[in-house]
Amino acid sequence: MDEQKVEKRMLLIGEKAPDFEAVTTDGVIKFSDWAKDSWAILFSHPADFTPVCTTEFMAFADIYPQLKERGVKLIGLSIDSIYSHISWLRTIKEKLGKDIPFPIIEDLSMNVATKYGMIHPAQSGTAAVRAVFFIDPEFKLRALIYYPLSNGRNMAEIVRVIDAFQTSDKYKVATPANWQPGDDVIVPPPKTTEEAEKRMNEGYDCADWFFCKKKL
Repeated sequence: MDEQKVEKRMLLIGEKAPDFEAVTTDGVIKFSDWAKDSWAILFSHPADFTPVCTTEFMAFADIYPQLKERGVKLIGLSIDSIYSHISWLRTIKEKLGKDIPFPIIEDLSMNVATKYGMIHPAQSGTAAVRAVFFIDPEFKLRALIYYPLSNGRNMAEIVRVIDAFQTSDKYKVATPANWQPGDDVIVPPPKTTEEAEKRMNEGYDCADWFFCKKKL
């Protein structure tokens, strides 16, 4: 599989998430049914029984309760067999004392990895990069984050991104750089000259007509 073919399969924000049916450690699922009417995070890891991936799975297990509170389903994937997944999860529990509460997808055929653009040949032609896909209740891709094989992800950022999306959707606002829950949010800028005139007198914290914040 060359880089040009992979590039054509790269997904875009706002698109429908590709659907698939797959074997997982929780049984066979159809992804659209499994994620129906909820937020979902699909993430990939390079391989079972590798040290960075092991730390990530334990870290994902740590944030799993926070994601569940936010109505988010979590599922992992690598180009390994279901037997490898099961054995690895058992090893993590026995050797490191951590239960992994979410399913992992078997993808030996690379069907899902290819659909989601997880194979980056400059990194590896047979292992998925560390990709994270944020999918909303309408089954649309809201964000895609990629990390190389060598570096683990920041779990606090994954939770923060979900909080930002859910805040934006609920209140019809945007969130500024480094936003955390409780911080001021951005009021969408005016779209007409008349709205711009009104904006400065609407009670927001405005630096100028186009840049206003408010508390929720």
